[in-house]
Amino acid sequence: MSVPVTARAAVGALVLVLAGCGSVSPPRPAAELPLTLQRWSAADRTPEVDGAVPLQRWWTAFGDPGLTELVEAALAANPDLAGAAAAVAQARALRDVARAATGPAVDASAAVQRGRVGSAPAGTTVRAGLDAGWEVDWFGRRAAALRAGDADVAASEANLGLVRLTLAAEVAATYFEGWGARERLRVAQQSLAAQLDSLELTQWRVQAGLASALDLETARAAVEQTRASLPVLEVSVRQSMHALAVLTGRAPGAELPDPPAAAPAPPTAWTLPLPADVLRQRPDVAAAQARLQAAFARADQAEAARWPTLRLGGSLSLAAPRVSDLFDVTALTRALALNLAATVFDGGAAQAQARAQAAAAEQARAALAATLLEALRDVENALVALAGDRERLLRLQDAVAAARQAEQLATQRYAAGLIDYRALLDAQRTLLALQGDLAAARAAWAVDHVRLVKALGGGWSPTDAGPGPLAATVQP
Repeated sequence: MSVPVTARAAVGALVLVLAGCGSVSPPRPAAELPLTLQRWSAADRTPEVDGAVPLQRWWTAFGDPGLTELVEAALAANPDLAGAAAAVAQARALRDVARAATGPAVDASAAVQRGRVGSAPAGTTVRAGLDAGWEVDWFGRRAAALRAGDADVAASEANLGLVRLTLAAEVAATYFEGWGARERLRVAQQSLAAQLDSLELTQWRVQAGLASALDLETARAAVEQTRASLPVLEVSVRQSMHALAVLTGRAPGAELPDPPAAAPAPPTAWTLPLPADVLRQRPDVAAAQARLQAAFARADQAEAARWPTLRLGGSLSLAAPRVSDLFDVTALTRALALNLAATVFDGGAAQAQARAQAAAAEQARAALAATLLEALRDVENALVALAGDRERLLRLQDAVAAARQAEQLATQRYAAGLIDYRALLDAQRTLLALQGDLAAARAAWAVDHVRLVKALGGGWSPTDAGPGPLAATVQP
C-alpha cells in the first residue's frame, strides 16, 4: 500500500513523539538491602589499617607457596569454574538478543518466478525488495526485557564469583586438612618408634628377670595397635591429595606441591569491611540482588504486554520481467504501514501472567532477605569458631608440653625400674592422643580463617562495589 507524503509525515511525527516518550512505566529503583545492620555485633569493631591483610588474593597471606600454587591452578583449570564462565557468556548473549529487539529489523528478499495463465505464453517475473519494521516500545515492554537481561548478566557474573570464592576456599580447607592428616601420621610414626624402643627395653628386662611376660605382651599389643592406625591415616592423606588434584583440574594421583613441614600460619589480622560492605561484597548477595532486579523487570514486561503494540513498517520492492529492468523507476514500489494491535479477549491470560511475575518478584525478595541473614550468620559463626578453636589450641599446646614431659619422666623411671610398663604405656598413649588433637586443632584453626574469609566474600570484588571497605582487625 502506497502512503501519501502528508500521511508519511504524520506517521513519522507520531513515531518521533512515541520514541521520545519511551516507556510510560519507569524502571524500578535498584534493589536495596532490606535489613537494618546497625545492631549487628560486628558493627562496633574499631577500624585499624596497620598490619591488616587485604581479602583480595587472601590465600597469599598464609605465606605458603604450595597453597598459592594450588589455588591459582584451581582458578585456572577447574571444570566447574569453566562452566560458570560459559553461563556468563550465555547470559551476555541473551542480553544482546534483548538489546537487538529494541531496534529496527530489516529483511532482504529476492525471487524469480516463471508461470503462465491459460493459453497465454509463459512469463518471467524478477523481484527484489527490502522490508523494515520497528515496534515502538510504547509501554516499555522491550526496555523491561533489556533490564531483565542486564540483571541476568549481573547474576551470572556474581555466580561466577561465588564459584571462584567457594573453589579457592575448598582448595585451602582441603590443603590444611591434608596437612593435619599428614601431621597426625607423622606423630603416630614417632610414637611407634618410641614404643618399639620401649618394647626392646622390655624384652631386655624380661630376659634379666626384671619384668614379667605380661609387660612384654602389653608392649607388643601397644606397638601393633599403633601400627594399625597408620593405614587409616595414610588413607586420609592420600584422599586429601586426590581431592586437591580434582579441584585443580587434574586426575587423582597427579603430582602436587608438598605440604609444609611447619604448622599453617594464618595472618593475625584481616582487612574486614564494615557490616553493610560485608553484605554487598559477597557474591551470593550480589546474585540475589540481581535476580530480584530481573524479577522486577520481568514483572514490568508482563504488565506492559497487556497493552497495545504499535509497529511501524515499510517496504521497497522491485518487480520486472528481466533483471536489467529492475533499475527502471517504474519497477519500484514503496509502502509505509502503521500497525496498532491489541488483544481484546484472552481469557485473562495476560493478567494472570502479570500476577505470576509479580509473585516471582516477591519470591526473589524473600530469597534476598534469606541470603542476607545467612551472610550474617556465616560471619558470626566463623568468628565464634575462631575464638573457640584459638582457646582450644592454646590449651592443647600446654597439654602436649606437659604430656611430653610426663612421657620423658616415665621413660626414665621405667628404664630405672621404678615403675611398671603400664605407667609408661599410659604416658605414651596420652602424649600420642594429645599430639593428634593438637595437629587437628592447628588444621582447624587454619580452616577457620578460610571460612571467615569465605563468609566475608574474599577473593571476589564486584565491579559496582563503590568505595573500598574500611580495614578492621579481628583478634579472636
